[in-house]
Amino acid sequence: MQSNRTLEIGTGLFVLLGFAALLFLTTQLPASGVKFTGQKAGYHVSADFDNVGDLKIGSPVTISGVRVGEVSSIRFDSRVYKAVVGMRIDPQYNEIPEDSFASIQTEGLLGGKYVGISPGGLDAYLKEGSRIDQTQSAIVLESLINKFFASFASKGSGESDSAAKTEPKK
Repeated sequence: MQSNRTLEIGTGLFVLLGFAALLFLTTQLPASGVKFTGQKAGYHVSADFDNVGDLKIGSPVTISGVRVGEVSSIRFDSRVYKAVVGMRIDPQYNEIPEDSFASIQTEGLLGGKYVGISPGGLDAYLKEGSRIDQTQSAIVLESLINKFFASFASKGSGESDSAAKTEPKK
């Protein structure tokens, strides 16, 4: 009778601990695109990309690994068939050259995507509504793997074909 009661109390504590952990995780991991704070200050710039991969609203925008803003919008432009990424840059980073280069990069091997900006050399700076013209799209790991295996397959078939076509001299 006593061991049965101990088992019930232990099970109850385990379930309560599970709910506490779930509550903690829901407060630490905000849902994509959901903001609990008001509009942040800064200026907005945009860039066109052929492929944004799994870039999300709220992803960081960095320069030299330092977070300078965040992705504020992602939309498709049907006139040029590209993804337009809107970025909010923090106001203290107001001297980013206009000829800067934006690329979509990956945090680690399988991490999330973010926008990395490489500064240019002009004395004119990005301002509200500016567009970054030089971009590099996301590298999709699956397409790289497919290209890698396709190159091996073509080399393998190319060698056997060339060996079959070569005739020995008499």
